[in-house]
Amino acid sequence: MDVDLSALAAAHGVATSYEDWHREEREVAPESVIGVLGLLGVDASTPAAVRAALAAVPAKQDLPGTVVVREGTTRPLPGPSRITCEDGAVREVTAVPADLPLGWHRLRHGDREVTLVVVPVELPEPPETWGWMLQLYALRSAGSWGMGDLGDLRTFIENSHGAGLVLLNPLHAITPTTPVPASPYSPSSRRFANPLYLRISDINQYKSASPAVKAQVDALRPADTELIDYTAVWEAKRAALELLFPGKGQVDRDADPGLTEFAEFCALAERHGPNWPTWPADPGRPDEDRVAFHIWVQRLVEEQLEAANRAAAGMPVGVVLDLAVGIDPNGADGWLLQDVLAAGVHAGAPPDAFNQLGQDWGLAAWRPDRLIETGYAAYRDMLRRIFRHAGGLRVDHVAGLWRLWWVPPGLGPAEGTYVHYDPEAMLGILALEAHRAGAVVIGEDLGTVQPAVTEGLERMNMLGSAVLWFTRDWDDPDSVFVPAEDYPRNALASVSTHDLPTAAGFLTGEQVRVRARLGQLAGTVEDEQRAADADRAQLLLALTKEGLITPDSSSEEIVVAMHEFLARTPCRLVTASLYDVLGVLDQPNLPGTTDEYPNWRMPITTSLEQIVVDPRVRRIAGVLSAKKGAR
Repeated sequence: MDVDLSALAAAHGVATSYEDWHREEREVAPESVIGVLGLLGVDASTPAAVRAALAAVPAKQDLPGTVVVREGTTRPLPGPSRITCEDGAVREVTAVPADLPLGWHRLRHGDREVTLVVVPVELPEPPETWGWMLQLYALRSAGSWGMGDLGDLRTFIENSHGAGLVLLNPLHAITPTTPVPASPYSPSSRRFANPLYLRISDINQYKSASPAVKAQVDALRPADTELIDYTAVWEAKRAALELLFPGKGQVDRDADPGLTEFAEFCALAERHGPNWPTWPADPGRPDEDRVAFHIWVQRLVEEQLEAANRAAAGMPVGVVLDLAVGIDPNGADGWLLQDVLAAGVHAGAPPDAFNQLGQDWGLAAWRPDRLIETGYAAYRDMLRRIFRHAGGLRVDHVAGLWRLWWVPPGLGPAEGTYVHYDPEAMLGILALEAHRAGAVVIGEDLGTVQPAVTEGLERMNMLGSAVLWFTRDWDDPDSVFVPAEDYPRNALASVSTHDLPTAAGFLTGEQVRVRARLGQLAGTVEDEQRAADADRAQLLLALTKEGLITPDSSSEEIVVAMHEFLARTPCRLVTASLYDVLGVLDQPNLPGTTDEYPNWRMPITTSLEQIVVDPRVRRIAGVLSAKKGAR
């Protein structure tokens, strides 16, 4: 790596090397660094351009675009300054005072005014309880239309056998056009919610409709299909919603400007298509009635989310929503938040044990420099909206608050590099908004994660993730499973995740068969099978050492033992997945695939009415309740 290029990369937080999943140092190719710098608006295409860009690197400012301090601490300022607090109080200071309250303030020094954020030192200790991990779309009931919905969520919560939380897949908004993409992790907007999850029969306008209108709506219900047909579900629900829409109305743009802008995008997408980069330079004014319609639809989703939260009111944690790591760059947030996003970037992950070719998620990413200059307003507003209807938040790929793998255009998933963010700001603002909402935060800190991530979560009383498959002594030649007593305290423990083999899949080696069939293995099938066999043997040995199984134990008894093992850990939260409990073989998502595997489209074949009385569900609930308490 050229010395000047390395210096330029360092100045902009772009990594020129990183530690891979083997804990070996990897050098990043110069073309990757040049490509990522270009995404940050820095020309490094020639040696002369690199020298010019180095010369243009701004000197460190006495007052950055955003100042973040922890509650109870002080910070020197470049001179006499004025702080305008969130409540309107004004203070003349020469340093940030230690008694400044939590919140969002304005700091002025001379003719420069910046955002000043006071964040918590830590969150309150999370409760100790257990719960369910639920892919909500996969449920089917007598009342749902082709996929699980918020009515099913409420029913599940009311019949959750004493659980203290229900952790969901992301419920982020789609662009309301067709075809509808399946992945909940590639949303159009993370600030708003997905209307596919509406329970049509719970809408007030349906309840008060005439028998004739109800019959029209009921006739729209789509038939269940082998795989979830999101497009058919949306076409049916959109038609039903249009029948029930109260009618024309003046849009009050001042009531909720963010929602109005999102609704305007939806209306324009209906006219010009879902991908805004293909729209005409002047897309025109959106139809006022369609804007009003999409505002109304979002408010319906909020009402039903709130009803689910009321059903969970007695739970120690309640409904835990999932924050996707990024957004579809062609969607609503990609259009509305262009000033803080890196145009053209694809966020992803480098190669690791389960995804040996690396991952390109095709997601847009925050530009760290633009977040700072805009006072993190877009990040704050996103969190604030999500916490309105959540007792907790799972942050997917939480390491992205520290650094995120950027893949430049034209390069493969393994050919990206890391771009660094300010964790003091990213983590602190997350803590501030969670504190104000009284919510628990869970970070998905799996894969290639720096110690700073785990330590940062621990310091803030945020929980990490302890997945049975991964909680092993990787320095041991046999990679033995860690004993239950040695699990971390501040963690959410689970058998698996949506991106990993289910319990039944792990026990039968399904993850090797399906990846071999789809060409997703970096090594030979024989090597992968031997590794899978060794992993299974090590797991069975760990369960045997705990006295949880014998050589004669059935597969169902082994699955119960896995949950008993997790219940013995000191982890504050323990969760069970219906996929594991019901013996489902196929994992919901196979990273690295799109159409080759039916990601996010496989329903659970057992109906919700059967699930809530299933003896296997009751048995696992009893195991977890005995150790982690029941509400």
